[in-house]
Amino acid sequence: MPAPFAGTPLGLASAKVALYLAEIILSGRWKPLARAGVTQDQGPAAAHGAAQPPPRPSGSRGAAGGDAGTRGRLSPGAPCAFKRRRGGGGGVVPPAPHDPDISCIPASQPAAHPLRHRASRSAAMAAGQAYSEEKGGAAGDEGQLLTAPGLLHRHDDLKEMLDSNKDSLKLEAMKRIVAMIARGKNASDLFPAVVKNVACKNIEVKKLVYVYLVRYAEEQQDLALLSISTFQRGLKDPNQLIRASALRVLSSIRVPIIVPIMMLAIKEAASDMSPYVRKTAAHAIPKLYSLDSDQKDQLIEVIEKLLADKTTLVAGSVVMAFEEVCPERIDLIHKNYRKLCNLLIDVEEWGQVVIINMLTRYARTQFLSPNQNESLLEDSAEKAFYGSDEEDTKDAKAEATSLVKRKPYVMDPDHRLLLRNTKPLLQSRNAAVVMAVAQLYFHLAPKAEVGVIAKALVRLLRSHRSVQYVVLQNVATMSIKRRGMFEPYLKSFYIRSTDPTQIKILKLEVLTNLANETNISTILREFQTYIRSMDKDFVAATIQAIGRCATNIGKVRDTCLNGLVQLLSNRDELVVAESVVVIKKLLQMQPAQHSEIIKHMAKLTDNIQVPMARASILWLIGEYCEHVPKIAPDVLRKMAKSFTNEEDIVKLQVINLAAKLYLTNSKQSKLLTQYVLNLAKYDQNYDIRDRARFIRQLIVPTEKSGALNKYAKKLFLAQKPAPILESSFKDRDHFQLGSLSHLLNAKAVGYQELPDWPDEAPDPSVRNVEVVRGSAGLPRAHQGGGGHWEPRWRSSRTLTRHPASFLGTIQIHRWWAPRAAVPRAACSPMAVLAPSQLLSPAFGSVRTYELLHRMTGEGLSVEYCFSRRPFPHDPHMVAVQIQISNNTDAEVKSLRISEPKPLSGMRIQEFPEIESLAPGDTASVVMGIDFCDSTQAANFQLCTHTRHFYVSIQPPVGELMAPVFMSENEFKKEQGKLTGMSEITEKLTLLEKCRSDHAIVQQVTSAANVGRVPCGADNEYRFAAKTVTSGSLVLITLEKREGAAAQLTVNSEKMVIGTMLVKDIVQALVQ
Repeated sequence: MPAPFAGTPLGLASAKVALYLAEIILSGRWKPLARAGVTQDQGPAAAHGAAQPPPRPSGSRGAAGGDAGTRGRLSPGAPCAFKRRRGGGGGVVPPAPHDPDISCIPASQPAAHPLRHRASRSAAMAAGQAYSEEKGGAAGDEGQLLTAPGLLHRHDDLKEMLDSNKDSLKLEAMKRIVAMIARGKNASDLFPAVVKNVACKNIEVKKLVYVYLVRYAEEQQDLALLSISTFQRGLKDPNQLIRASALRVLSSIRVPIIVPIMMLAIKEAASDMSPYVRKTAAHAIPKLYSLDSDQKDQLIEVIEKLLADKTTLVAGSVVMAFEEVCPERIDLIHKNYRKLCNLLIDVEEWGQVVIINMLTRYARTQFLSPNQNESLLEDSAEKAFYGSDEEDTKDAKAEATSLVKRKPYVMDPDHRLLLRNTKPLLQSRNAAVVMAVAQLYFHLAPKAEVGVIAKALVRLLRSHRSVQYVVLQNVATMSIKRRGMFEPYLKSFYIRSTDPTQIKILKLEVLTNLANETNISTILREFQTYIRSMDKDFVAATIQAIGRCATNIGKVRDTCLNGLVQLLSNRDELVVAESVVVIKKLLQMQPAQHSEIIKHMAKLTDNIQVPMARASILWLIGEYCEHVPKIAPDVLRKMAKSFTNEEDIVKLQVINLAAKLYLTNSKQSKLLTQYVLNLAKYDQNYDIRDRARFIRQLIVPTEKSGALNKYAKKLFLAQKPAPILESSFKDRDHFQLGSLSHLLNAKAVGYQELPDWPDEAPDPSVRNVEVVRGSAGLPRAHQGGGGHWEPRWRSSRTLTRHPASFLGTIQIHRWWAPRAAVPRAACSPMAVLAPSQLLSPAFGSVRTYELLHRMTGEGLSVEYCFSRRPFPHDPHMVAVQIQISNNTDAEVKSLRISEPKPLSGMRIQEFPEIESLAPGDTASVVMGIDFCDSTQAANFQLCTHTRHFYVSIQPPVGELMAPVFMSENEFKKEQGKLTGMSEITEKLTLLEKCRSDHAIVQQVTSAANVGRVPCGADNEYRFAAKTVTSGSLVLITLEKREGAAAQLTVNSEKMVIGTMLVKDIVQALVQ
């Protein structure tokens, strides 16, 4: 047997040995106590030890065969657990009396499957041996327990096939197992038997094994860890499918301890020659991020690399990873925007959906609104049309003059590129793609071009009802602001009898939104048909729609009101009740002209029992009691009789009716009012009791009553404004169309707000792909003779790749060279510290990082570095030196930090506000950040008097610590305390230029802010530091060996920091 733990860490060896033994037992290879006559085909009854019928006595082969038919089957030729009777004519000897549940199948019984024959024969042979041992008394109590009647080992035949040496049997077993998973059956108990075959040489078997492992790796994490070395070898397999499957399985093991392995695998897969493997790497990025969010910075680097991929297979997956991990890093999209637009048509469908949604948000931040000038012209035209005074005319002329002076809108070519490349996708077979393009056009396209999406959306109404529901939700929102877009397709929204209720209600919403004076007669005829439907909810919604049409279109108000009054005589009480509610709202617009309708509704109180309808009638009678002075008191008399039996909402309206009649006709209603108030005084509902107590003190004057009762009529009889019937989809357009938040009309978890259009056009040159020149791969920055600055691109990643000598000669000079234009007041507060307090590194150089590019900052450029000096205001903060340069021709005022948004526990100490910065000047300031011993970026806003820029500072792990000076004995003592999991060791080969003492110390102190510890050995170097926030010790030991070999050891209780620090120091020494 090959060594099962080859290539695995020794720290897990003992645990893995135990797991490996458990795997052997569970896989079925060790079965000394298996029973005969019981196979998988016996079914659940045998699995639970159900009693079997006794076998027939010996006599004929048919009898035995019939008995076996009810008890399961064994393959032909399987050895029987007991002997045949001599000369018994083919019968079988019944089992011993003490073991009544064992039976055997005659040799003539056919097998169900040739493969099952072999597995069953092996199981029967093992079972026969176990039975013989039991008869001989060799088995103990444990053996008697395991050989209890009816015990069934599940999937024994599959385990035997997986343990065989023939690839054909393994392949057949894996096909059956995958088929079981596809049918939804549980196959988790086969994990030990399957995972062993991950090293099988047969490529087809290996593919199916990985399919199984992807499904169950998360459930069987401990057993999956046994084969992690095999998965790592699979990452180097020549077959791209195996490499991708190995990465998929590795990312499915949700164990934090293998995060570094997953990160390394993802980085390697991101550089793979196969686009399929790179696509799988993009899929693994969100899985790793959800497992350990501290890896965000490294994952962003991988995402940036994959975004530059030119294959359509990778594009959709990496954009999905971008949306999951760092959607705020819009700067990563600039250089890839045009490529994504051009690749969009060839990307797979679900990738198209993700890319379109992302580009919608991107376009809202980078382009101007194409409808801005059109909306201003429309507003101006409306004011000029309705204005009648001279002042209005003057204002309109002034606005028209300002609009003429306004710069005409010219669409950005990149904006047009997005619209042009997405338009063909309206013909896609995928409804989600069509919906994504529709929402992009609705949010980004000029008003004249939005109409192209109407036909595509109407086509989707022939799809499944779930697709119809989502499309109609979005059409209902669009039809409020873009009514003319769907008017030509009015008949497509007519309701069919086969439509479900939710579809009917949404189509009603759309028809109501599309109603105008031209088509209202057609729509009302449709509504008249819908009222006769048997769907009561649909009828109620139709009545509400009629009321909205009457409210919005004045010329049909009387027609709608008369039609609703006719519905009051409908046999269905729910139809009458809904009509009453709608009529009540319509009568509030013209109550004096419809007193007859109020009288007619008052007569319905004896028949209508729906609480809302009764309450609406009582409110109408009380509100307009002067129009029905004879009927109102009689209605109050009837309501007083049934007061105790009414619903709470009706009781409240009865009290209001009594109060209003007491104030307008106290002669007839005084006693009735007192009676109703006395009943309400002892009601079970406290709201009704409170209302009665309040109204009694308000309308019935007493000695203790204040001046409030003088205003009782104004309180109760004041004219109320008519209700406005609006669509429930009116304000949903602030959610991005097609999103879950729009569907629910509530912000869902993870929803990203659709950005507002910018007031000024951002710099379009950020999307230009720069051609990198020079052998070092770093673009140059210089000033042309004409006074125009050429683009100077710099990133922290590019700068840190250069040797320390380059940084020492160029970057330090840029930071610390004095400038005459900078006032001393703008300098850092570090100048007030004593020289002894300043702790600068003896070796290494200051690395600069770009915080705000000159083009993005509209002429304002910002760089920063970690000065490695203690922050004076808080020793637990890292001091960050900020250099701000004004490259514009105008003065920049009020430079400050606003709205810092650090992560939980992180703190930011802002620098003092810079009141003004003259053109060409540079200011240096210092701010403090408590990173909480994490490399997570600190996000904040850098603000001027006119603009806000979102920026972030991300620290290398070496800048999160401060040097500690200790003796050699103290170092060894502390190092002895930090062993085991707190110790990380890495072997490396030093470059020729990094073998001297000076070079080694320089490279280590350049990578991390550490102090050197004295050491007696010539070939050993020791460094010590502590983390700034928690003060945890970090001890570094570098031991030189023969030749260029060396060993690096880092001891720290912060394992994450130790792991990252080892990587940075090794990179500094070998590159």
